[in-house]
Amino acid sequence: MVELLNDSLDLGLGRVGLIAGWGRYPVYLAEALKQRGAEVFCLGIANHADLVLRDICDDWLLLGLGKLQTAFRFFHKHKITYGTMAGKINKKLLLHPYFVWKQLPDFYTIRKFLPMFITQKKDLKDDTLLTAVVEAFAENNINLLPGTDLIPELLVKRQKLTRRGPNAAEWKDICFGWTIAKEMGRLDIGQSVCVRKQAILAVEAIEGTDECIRRAGSLSQAKGFTVIKVAKPQQDMRFDVPTFGLLTLKTMYESGARALAIEADKTIFIDRQDVVDFANLHNIVIVSILPEDSKKEKSPFAEFPSSEL
Repeated sequence: MVELLNDSLDLGLGRVGLIAGWGRYPVYLAEALKQRGAEVFCLGIANHADLVLRDICDDWLLLGLGKLQTAFRFFHKHKITYGTMAGKINKKLLLHPYFVWKQLPDFYTIRKFLPMFITQKKDLKDDTLLTAVVEAFAENNINLLPGTDLIPELLVKRQKLTRRGPNAAEWKDICFGWTIAKEMGRLDIGQSVCVRKQAILAVEAIEGTDECIRRAGSLSQAKGFTVIKVAKPQQDMRFDVPTFGLLTLKTMYESGARALAIEADKTIFIDRQDVVDFANLHNIVIVSILPEDSKKEKSPFAEFPSSEL
């Protein structure tokens, strides 16, 4: 099915629904779809989505998190049968007093999320909430696909992305942190950990990657810690896929991080050239590795290009 969808997009016949949260990823994805000739109809999440999407997409509607019935009507109006989710939702908002009712949820949304927010028969993990969203759209004949199925080049391959590769100490921290990050992912807590000298400085939870990095920077007395960001072992590529871009790299630099390892074939990498240029300028390492690489005693990537040895 995905191959057929990609073919239709290449031919300029695609009509794609986009549910846009916070960050550059929804904008990047919308631009890429438009360049392929697709018509893009965007539902922007209020207080999250970048308003520039209004000018990129063929039609646009800004709505609150509690308006699923309005979302279905918007997509049905435009004859959307498949779509994708992109961008973050500020999960800290979910814990604010009376958050649910401030969204003025419609009846469908109340019924769908009653077990999470009212009866508390289900938890508020990312997978629980986002699976419910995917199911809700499927029940209304809208199939949500991974954005990476539509634009496969979003995923970064195994490689050293920067001029410098990890030194021996950084590689030890990468391998040490990888195991911890994968376990945090298995528990659906977060995707990132920050490590220095094989000690965990910070683990990402509800606050998100950037705040996790800032917290690690405030705890480390010396510059030079390492960030590891991975997919969950049970990663559903339709949502909550690890994403990395220039804003997070700048947070790393400001906080004192000097190395980053991301998971190859499972991480969305946006603003790629800007990220690489900034990292090289500030001597920050970025490598994209596979799980089996994390078991190697030595880094598979040279610390410096052979021309500089």
